[in-house]
Amino acid sequence: MTRRDTPAGAVPLEYGKNGRLLFTKAMKREYTLLIPQMLPVTFALIRRVLELYGYKAEMLTTSHRGITDTGLKYVHNDTCYPALLVIGQLLDALQSGKYDAGRTALLISQTGGGCRASNYIHLLRKALRKAGLAHVPVISLNLSGLEKNPGFKLSLPILRRFAAAMIYGDFITWLAGRTKPYEVRRGATAELTERLTEEIAAMFGAGRAISRRGMRGMLGRIAGEFAAVGLEGEPKPRVGVVGEIYVKFAPLGNNNLEDFLLSEGCEVVVPGLTDFMIFKIDNRSADAEIYRGSRLKKLACDIFKKYIESLQDMMIAVIEERTPFRPPGRFGDLERLIKGYLGRGNKMGEGWLLTAEMLELIHTGADNIVCAQPFGCLPNHVAGKGMIRRLKDDFPESNIVAIDYDPGASRINQENRVKLMISAAKEKHRARGGNR
Repeated sequence: MTRRDTPAGAVPLEYGKNGRLLFTKAMKREYTLLIPQMLPVTFALIRRVLELYGYKAEMLTTSHRGITDTGLKYVHNDTCYPALLVIGQLLDALQSGKYDAGRTALLISQTGGGCRASNYIHLLRKALRKAGLAHVPVISLNLSGLEKNPGFKLSLPILRRFAAAMIYGDFITWLAGRTKPYEVRRGATAELTERLTEEIAAMFGAGRAISRRGMRGMLGRIAGEFAAVGLEGEPKPRVGVVGEIYVKFAPLGNNNLEDFLLSEGCEVVVPGLTDFMIFKIDNRSADAEIYRGSRLKKLACDIFKKYIESLQDMMIAVIEERTPFRPPGRFGDLERLIKGYLGRGNKMGEGWLLTAEMLELIHTGADNIVCAQPFGCLPNHVAGKGMIRRLKDDFPESNIVAIDYDPGASRINQENRVKLMISAAKEKHRARGGNR
């Protein structure tokens, strides 16, 4: 570790043996962490967890065209679209004048494996150097030991709270998706979502609603409040959204696809983050089985997977017991459905999970599907667009459209293609008698 000269009063910059700028313990006290947004509810709770452990964190919610332009300026245009947007959003924030670049750090996830998302962090550092911001540290959020920093550590208590944030985020988002299309008072769901997110964040601060018993009680209360939202109207066509994780979830990445589908009279069904996280944990176990990896690592992954699956089971049980709404499926359902289509070794990017999510949607009455395909994501095109023909052959009633998202794509063209899918969905809905 080396230390270089810094201006008087500034936090000293320290570098690792490979020359990487480190996020130090002194920076933890002084710096603000900027987090790119993907899932509004979940990431708001994750930000709160970081604050509880002494970090100053802020989630970016910007969504203007300048973000794409900034990404194109500092990232090669052959890079996958999510990388361009994430890096563009972070640099746009640093250059906005809102933040002191000498007291700001960036937090970005690294999943590991063959997905190019693991290399975003290197592209980000290259962009920072090009923009004259090489003194801004970048923190890797990963479970693979890819990078470590003295001032940022993922302890078991933090991971436990991250898991709780993920479950609450998926739970609230799922219930909001069931009420928003039918609410009597427009905006009631959004208001309830915001209030509950703030209440859960406050409970985290008090150390409540984190234990299994505490979570079940809070989930039950949340379910009761969503069940009490005034609803009206006949069932609407159910439209599922799948795809690469960023463009599937992030309004910035998919041009506010969910809002557009709602405006067109659809009920939107988006599989949650929990399945993706279990999938990533299961991949480590699959490595040990298929490629003769460490048995100890497999055991640890199996224990972690079982823990997250138990939380998912709790979430589903509460929805079944306390609401009239259809619950999401279990990860075990996805493992069962994918058999005969793709094997466990197909795990780059979203891998077999993407095809399995489409199968689950088809089997649960949401067989109108938008598959969000970002430019430059080869695994997503293989397991997403590449499997559509097979799914349509096996399920002729399925109505699936792949929509490409890239810097040069026209939003009007994207929405027109989605409208064609919606037109077919509504015609099929009428033929079925308007049943969900």
